[in-house]
This record gives sequence, structure tokens and C-alpha cells, in this order.
Amino acid sequence: MDFFTGNRDGVYRAGSDGSTRLTLPELIGWGSIKAGGNYSAGNDLQSVLTANLKANWVQIAIGVIGIPVVVNTAVKLIRKPIILPANRMLKNIGMDVKV
Repeated sequence: MDFFTGNRDGVYRAGSDGSTRLTLPELIGWGSIKAGGNYSAGNDLQSVLTANLKANWVQIAIGVIGIPVVVNTAVKLIRKPIILPANRMLKNIGMDVKV
């Protein structure tokens, strides 16, 4: 919820908390990143985003590449033994729904 409101510990601090923790008001320009001044990554949005990307690139890569690969593989593995019989059963009882 803090991301959407810009609050931190119950106080509105969008852009003035001096950290690389970004909020929605900062991203759309309502909070001034430069007003905080003492960002450990720098004093502008680009520096903060770059620092966050460098710190979290592994998690981003896993989320963007790894999760779809795992889901597609799992669907292919369970299609014949589980999904197709379930769809046939649902069709036989009158529900035209695909699992």
C-alpha cells in the first residue's frame, strides 16, 4: 500500500526519504526525488532505477524468463493425464468449460 500512497511509516514521504525505495507518486512526478537529496544511488530517477535494476536483475530475469518456461513445461506434462480427461468429464456432465 505504501507504494501507491507514498507514505512511509504513516507519513507522506514521496521523494524525501532519501532511499532507493520508489513510490508511485515519485514515478509520476508528484514527489520530488531531488528533494530527498541523499539517495545512496544518486540524486535522480535514472540513478535510482539503475541501482534497483542492478540489485534485482536476477529476480527480474527469473520472473520474466523462468516462470513462463516452467508453466509451459508443466502444462505440456499434465495435459494428457490430467487436463484432457478433466475436459472430457466436464463436457459429459454438460459443462462446456476448458481447464
